[in-house]
Amino acid sequence: MARIIINTERKLGDIHPHLYGQFIEHLDGCIYGGIYEPGSPLADERGFRLDVLDAIRDLKAPILRWPGGNFASGYHWQDGVGPQRRARPELAWHAVEPNTFGTNEFVDYCRAAGMEPYICLNMGNGTMDEAIAWVEYCNGEGGTHYADLRHAHGYAQPHKVVYWGLGNEIWGDFQIGHKRAEDYAWQARDWAKVLKRLDPGIKLVACGGTGNMASLHWDLEVLERTADFIDYTALHYDWGPRNDSPYYSCLAGAYEFERYLRAVEGLIEAVRRDRRMARPLWISLDEWNVSYHTGEHQQTYNLRDALADAIFLHMMQRHCNTVKMANLAQTVNVIAPIRTRSDSLLRQTIYWPLWLAANVAGATLVDCWTDVETWGVDFIPDQAFPYLDAVATLDEAGKRLVVSVVNAHESADVEAEVTVAGPRMTDHAFVRTLTADSPNACNSFEEPERVKLVAREMVGGNCLIHTFPAHSQTVLELEIA
Repeated sequence: MARIIINTERKLGDIHPHLYGQFIEHLDGCIYGGIYEPGSPLADERGFRLDVLDAIRDLKAPILRWPGGNFASGYHWQDGVGPQRRARPELAWHAVEPNTFGTNEFVDYCRAAGMEPYICLNMGNGTMDEAIAWVEYCNGEGGTHYADLRHAHGYAQPHKVVYWGLGNEIWGDFQIGHKRAEDYAWQARDWAKVLKRLDPGIKLVACGGTGNMASLHWDLEVLERTADFIDYTALHYDWGPRNDSPYYSCLAGAYEFERYLRAVEGLIEAVRRDRRMARPLWISLDEWNVSYHTGEHQQTYNLRDALADAIFLHMMQRHCNTVKMANLAQTVNVIAPIRTRSDSLLRQTIYWPLWLAANVAGATLVDCWTDVETWGVDFIPDQAFPYLDAVATLDEAGKRLVVSVVNAHESADVEAEVTVAGPRMTDHAFVRTLTADSPNACNSFEEPERVKLVAREMVGGNCLIHTFPAHSQTVLELEIA
């Protein structure tokens, strides 16, 4: 029989709520027709779709990244403020951007949804002066040109935007303003110095690399040049099924990325050591998700994809001492947990692992290990992965233990003994299970609950036997006496 052993006395780290952040971009119905649809009977007077707003609130996402993405590298913020908006050709995604949704609408949306705003600066065809003006517009008290301009636009109080990204994926030759690592690193250093002079309270996120890169050269160059001035380095990663084994290759994405993540953690520690830096330097995974790369952005997700995202969330939770922010790409319609039509909304399969992490998981990571059979994939030849991928957390009061378990086996249930070392557990427990008759099961507007959470009470205690269904995520909530 498989075993899951948890030691609640061994606390391993604090999980920052920003780990469950979201990301929106001006692309294929994410903004227009997604979160923002003036004139819709489902929208409020600001044009915000209320059904979408409620679904996002239910996810309890604490931070929202905007305006991109690739879109950010060609975005000029002054086109999107004030009464006279200027439409522009949008060269990242080959569209026309009307700029009816801009900085103030974004901040208003964040406030309405209970999220911190995180703005990505244009380091593609943008300038340092443009970035300085944007920070001043958002955060200046008054008495200067751009702070007064915000006041004239109806916002007397500063927006107090804390989080600012220094460009997006500038390492990619598909990007507007693509640069070599050395060129970006020096520019980011210069921008960071000046922006911190303007507002010392902001947090800056450098453009790090991606788990899809073959080399760590970009990460090392950027960290060495910018470490003294930044607060986070941003890593991106998307992955999908491979033809040789679609199910297991998709689930293996988190493990493939983790190898890269560990390497970047080592680079950060090396740079901090060389500089004798006392302050921490965090990691933000500010774009991550399963993505099929078919060219179709409005992707339909199945249960397999939800399990892959659940394992990735587990991986981030286990690295909570270095990963302090993450933003799922993207929130609505574009590779998204939420899909919309003019009259309705759909929660896709990947919505539910996000909901479980933000609503059920605790804030303190505790020791958890499994003794179970393993599986592997050819493209990670030197590693084997447990069929039961498990993470255990405690709530802030230390009275509730949450054990999240993905049974990665495609076809077999796995029975396991779950043992909790430490304080006495009560006999009362609660279980939520996300599964379906097939890992290929999808939700649709016609069948919106084919894949859903099923909840029930169960008998708890310090030692219990539980059967984890094939291709499932199960979350156990146990009470501490």
